[in-house]
Amino acid sequence: MGRPPRHDVDGLLDAAASLVADAGPRAVTVAAVARAAGAPSGSVYHRFPSRPALLAALWLRSLERFQAGFLVAVDQDEPLASARSAARHVVAWSRANPADATILLYAAADFDATDWPDEDRERHRRGNRQVARAVGEIGRGLGRTSDRDKEVVRMAIVDLPYSVVRRHYRSGQRIPRHAEDLAAECAATLLGAGRSGVVT
Repeated sequence: MGRPPRHDVDGLLDAAASLVADAGPRAVTVAAVARAAGAPSGSVYHRFPSRPALLAALWLRSLERFQAGFLVAVDQDEPLASARSAARHVVAWSRANPADATILLYAAADFDATDWPDEDRERHRRGNRQVARAVGEIGRGLGRTSDRDKEVVRMAIVDLPYSVVRRHYRSGQRIPRHAEDLAAECAATLLGAGRSGVVT
């Protein structure tokens, strides 16, 4: 049985994630990752043939980890329960996974998404389509299907919870454990309100 590689993919991506945390996506270069991981540049190039491939792998690893949990979170019996669970997941997952959450506070464009290899851009689109379908199903289950309603659903279960995450991370504060409860309550209030403003 052979020895495991000294500098595996996850170890190199962990080093890249630390660079993002310290100085943002622009700090991630093959040479910088090699230095941070204590690896020769050749080891990085062996796994990531170019900087765009490295950036794609870093972004997609964080995104797919988040999306896997999100899709589990929305799998509830009632659409409002799905919305609450989704909002809670955004905050709770971010607190439990600070390195990945820091990466996702940026946008794919910050990781030069237009230059990614074709297969990575397709992975990105495929994952986003899955999440968009799940969000759309929540909206349809709540009878919210207009363009405005779709914006409200996304705001309630993604944008507002992420604003909580962003505020704490950008100020250097740890996300408090009650934050996901508040995110879930806000989602329920926003999406459970009828047009009269009465929560149902």
